[in-house]
Amino acid sequence: MWTFHLRSDVRFSDGTPLTANDVVASANYILDKARDENITDHGFYSNLAYFVKKITAKDDLTVVVQANSTNKNPRQYYALLYEMTFPIVPASQVSADQPIGSGPYVVNQFVSGDFMTLEANTNWWKTQPYVRQIMVSFHDTPRSVIDSYEYNRVDSIFTRSIAGAQYKTGTLSVSMAYRTSQLECLYMNNSASELTPEVRKAIRYVIDRQKIITNVYSGLAVATNFPFYPGTWMYNDSLDSQFFVNLDEARNLLAQAGWEDSDDNGILDRLTNEGETRNLRLRFYVYEEPDNDVRLEAANMIAEQLAQVGIACSVEAMTLANVQEKLKAGSFDLALIAFSMDVAPDPGFMLIKGNTGNYNRYKSDKMTELCHDLRREVSQEGYRQKLMQIQALFAEDCPFMCLYYRTGNVITRYMYTTCRDVREYELLRGIESFSP
Repeated sequence: MWTFHLRSDVRFSDGTPLTANDVVASANYILDKARDENITDHGFYSNLAYFVKKITAKDDLTVVVQANSTNKNPRQYYALLYEMTFPIVPASQVSADQPIGSGPYVVNQFVSGDFMTLEANTNWWKTQPYVRQIMVSFHDTPRSVIDSYEYNRVDSIFTRSIAGAQYKTGTLSVSMAYRTSQLECLYMNNSASELTPEVRKAIRYVIDRQKIITNVYSGLAVATNFPFYPGTWMYNDSLDSQFFVNLDEARNLLAQAGWEDSDDNGILDRLTNEGETRNLRLRFYVYEEPDNDVRLEAANMIAEQLAQVGIACSVEAMTLANVQEKLKAGSFDLALIAFSMDVAPDPGFMLIKGNTGNYNRYKSDKMTELCHDLRREVSQEGYRQKLMQIQALFAEDCPFMCLYYRTGNVITRYMYTTCRDVREYELLRGIESFSP
C-alpha cells in the first residue's frame, strides 16, 4: 500500500478545493479507459493500469493506492511514484471535453486543429503568473511551424524537424534543446547464428553514434548507452568507457567468433558445420515516420560503418506494420526501431525473457531476476542500485544497442523560462514564473 497526503491549499481554477475524491475519480477514469477492451485508444496515461490495482480516498486529503502486484509480476515498487503524475480534474468533470484544472493557466478558447488561448488562473495557489495570456497555434506540418516563425506570426515554436536546427542562439532568436522520450535502438536478433555475443559487441564497437547524430540528425539527439537518459540519477555513467568506437577491438571479437575474410572480397566468412562457406550478411530492416525520413539515412550510415570491418548489410525500408511482423516472427537480423519510453524508469519490457518488447530473443535468467528484483524496491537508493546492476549486465551481454534519445528545438524570440531541462509535453514549463 502507498499513502499520499495532499496539500491543503490547492484549488481548481473555479476556486473549489482539490480533494482526495478528485484524485481518485481522475485515476479511476484513466484506469477504466485503460482496461476497456472495446476501445483502441486507451489514453496517454494508460500505463497507470500496470501499477495501480485500486485507489481510494481515506479522507479529504489522503489517498491510498493498492499496487497491482503479484508474486510472478511484482509492481509494489518505487517506479509507481512516477506513474502517479497524471492530471487531476474535479470528480464531476472527469469525462468532460474541457474540464478545469489547478494549474497556472485556464483554457479560454479552444478550436481543434486551429488555435487555443490560455489565461492566467486567478485562483492559482502559487504566485500569479507574470505572463497573463498565451495563444497557441496548431500546424499540420513541420514546415508550416517554421514558416510561422519566419514570417513573425508567432514568437516561439516547438519542433522536432531537422530543418529547425538552422536556428542557433543569436541576437534575434534563442534556441533550446528539449528532450523527448523517443529512444532509438539497434535491435539484434540474439537467436540468429551469426549474432553471437562477440559479434554483437563488435557491432557496438563499430557504430559511431556521434557521427550519425551530427550528420543525419543535425545534432537533434543525445547519445545514450542504456535505456535511460544520460546525466540522470538512474544512468550508470561508470560503464561509458565500454562503449567507445574501437575498430581494432571489433575485428578481434569477430576473429574470436571465427569470422575471417578468406577470399579477400571485403566480407567476412566462416565455415558452417556442413563445411559450407557462409558470408557475414545481415538483414537490416528500418521504417520511417511521417514527415521524417532520416531513419533510413541513419540505417544506411550504420551499414557503411559495419562494412569497415567486413559485415555486409542489406538495408530494407518497410512500413511500421511490416517491421513489427518481422520482429514478432524473429525474421530479422538487425532492425533500427524506436520506443516511446514510459515515464517510469523500468526497462523490463525489453529485457525480461519473453516480454512484450524483447524482440531480440534475449534470454537471461539473471537479467529477468534483476528486473523482478527492481520491481520490489520501494526506496530510491535500493531502486538505483538495481538499475546499476541491470546496466552492468546489459553492457556485458549486449542484447541490443541503445543509440540515442531524439531531441527537439524550442526556438523563441524571448527567453520565457529559466528551466534548463525542458521536456516534451512540458514545453511551457517555467513560463508562469518568468519575468524579464
